[in-house]
Amino acid sequence: MRQFEDYVLESFDHTTGWYQDNSYEGLNRTADQLMQFRLPTGLKLSFSSLATPNFSTSYHLGAGGRFDGSICYLFSSVPLKNVISSSESIPLAVLLRSYRQVQDLPPVQPSHDAIPPAPSPTPGERFQEFVKQPWLVFGRMFLPESMLEAQVVKRASPNLRFQVKGVSQADLPNGGTILGSVQYTKPRYGVAGLLSTDGGLLGFRGLYNFGGDTIPTTSTPRAVGSDDSAGTNGSDERERIYGRFSAGGELYYGVLNKSAGASLGVRFATLPAHSGTPLTATFTLAPLMGNISSSFAVMARQSCSLATRFDFNVYSYESDWTIGMELWGKGRMAGLIDRRLEEEEEAQTVAVDTRPAEKKRGRSFQAKMEWRLDEDDEIEPPPKKPEEEFSGVLKARMDQHSKVGLLWEGRLKSLIFSLGTSVNLSKPEQSFRSLGLAIQYSS
Repeated sequence: MRQFEDYVLESFDHTTGWYQDNSYEGLNRTADQLMQFRLPTGLKLSFSSLATPNFSTSYHLGAGGRFDGSICYLFSSVPLKNVISSSESIPLAVLLRSYRQVQDLPPVQPSHDAIPPAPSPTPGERFQEFVKQPWLVFGRMFLPESMLEAQVVKRASPNLRFQVKGVSQADLPNGGTILGSVQYTKPRYGVAGLLSTDGGLLGFRGLYNFGGDTIPTTSTPRAVGSDDSAGTNGSDERERIYGRFSAGGELYYGVLNKSAGASLGVRFATLPAHSGTPLTATFTLAPLMGNISSSFAVMARQSCSLATRFDFNVYSYESDWTIGMELWGKGRMAGLIDRRLEEEEEAQTVAVDTRPAEKKRGRSFQAKMEWRLDEDDEIEPPPKKPEEEFSGVLKARMDQHSKVGLLWEGRLKSLIFSLGTSVNLSKPEQSFRSLGLAIQYSS
């Protein structure tokens, strides 16, 4: 289950207009969410609140062999008005759906060559513009180990932002670690630089998009009486397949431990304008480690998503595969309980009109002259409460070692629950390895 603070952090990017699909870090995000979902252990309770459009708090309590918990605070300089904070009203598909489709690129601002360039701003004006840009502060304290986690996000311009993450704990070397990154994104590409105090890590990431919506479309007027087949040829091609290719890589080097790493990856993902089945395919290569990984995810139906991944190492000849799925539906236990209660209440409640009887009015003068009766006033029926499309989701995964993970998520009244278990089919005597229940409430 996605935590409320992660939901608010993602809404900050949507509110400030930051495009999330131009990061090499999220190249395999769709397949990973379908096959690497987190299973709850023990009993976990979460209480969250969006006190103001700029400030939210979250409290977590867990009892899985030992009591633990965390306290989270988040503040945004811009109001997060698009956040639905009530757990009774949050669309489940927005909060729980694993398959995430790549969104359209932001529109490119047209260039105005005829307009003379504006005078360059002074350093004071640049500093004021930097201060006005949105920023966010997030803090979390884990109990009872007294570990602190902090995150600061600052936009420097519409295309540039800085991000700093830190963890403080006595067990870590030097008492903690700090990771800083600089991210720059444009519609066609996105790059990021990394710096970490853990081993003096330096890194660089980049992703470039081509095809699909990266190609500018130009419309030219056709002559009257021309053949329409030429105009519909492009739309037919888009109906068959319409997606975007992305290629990128990352390179990092540890200054203190003298170690390096690199990876390359490509992705093809259909866009929202594609009228066919949404799908995402990725291929990554780590040449120094010899790892090759390929994944494929597809939304077969609106209520069913499937994913598979195959890993292979060219040095050890070891391989691994994983499959995952999510199945949405309306017939879950919590949904049936809610409907039965509503049906019982409707059956037991007798609709009695307690309003005073309206005095019958006489015919109008126009009706008397036309020898007819007045038409009755139209009474509009009361608006019905919109019914949610889905009421629950079943997620499952399995690997080559016959380890199965099952997760059932849904809503009961104003509580969002997540019930999960891990099963090992290769060892029948130890088949059920864990069972957990997570309950989340937000207001």
